[in-house]
Amino acid sequence: MTIAAQADSVDRRPLAPTPSLRALRDGCSVYRRLTGRDPGNAPIESEDDFDAHVLASILAVAATEDGPLCQRTGLASPELARLIARWFPCALMEVHAGGQDTMPDGDELVMVRDLLLANRSTDGDEGRWLAHMVARRAIEPSHLWEDLGLRNRAELSRLLDRHFAPLAVRNTRGMRWKRFFYRMLCEDDGFVMCTTPVCTDCCDFENCFGEEDGESRLARRRRDAAASSVPV
Repeated sequence: MTIAAQADSVDRRPLAPTPSLRALRDGCSVYRRLTGRDPGNAPIESEDDFDAHVLASILAVAATEDGPLCQRTGLASPELARLIARWFPCALMEVHAGGQDTMPDGDELVMVRDLLLANRSTDGDEGRWLAHMVARRAIEPSHLWEDLGLRNRAELSRLLDRHFAPLAVRNTRGMRWKRFFYRMLCEDDGFVMCTTPVCTDCCDFENCFGEEDGESRLARRRRDAAASSVPV
């Protein structure tokens, strides 16, 4: 039975008292609590395994930041608890860290979320959850794949190809995904985002199409912790 197929039986199980995520501020520790594996060794060959990796990565990176996990992921606590119970039933965790459950949705977040919801290509809760989570993480300052806790841009592209295919297929030139979202929003509303008609002639070309490589946030935090002799 796949992880997601356990939903009906798992969703009815009450969340047991467990250590707060605040006690697991290292993202790799959170990821291991959820999946039983280090993020660098995550199997992603099957679609279920890949979805589990994506969801665990988002939770892990969000748990390293200040504020309730609900605010950092864009999901209200009942939805977040349901996600964890469905996908990570052996790691039932406290999902509410106090304070306001969710933050007010800004216009930018709502527009990106609605764009994703309108372009879903998978049924069920997962696509809806990911639309909320991706939109929330998109307002963070780094590359989107980094702020989702993923290991590289290719994993983000696979996520979007899988769950938001009608939107992803429109990014024919490999534009950076945040830039692409905003370009699609402008075009759908009849606006022109750029004054230069040809991208290659634009002085901001690197901001839209430059490389998106580098070390993932989870790997970087683990390396820094190891260098400081802090257990992870």
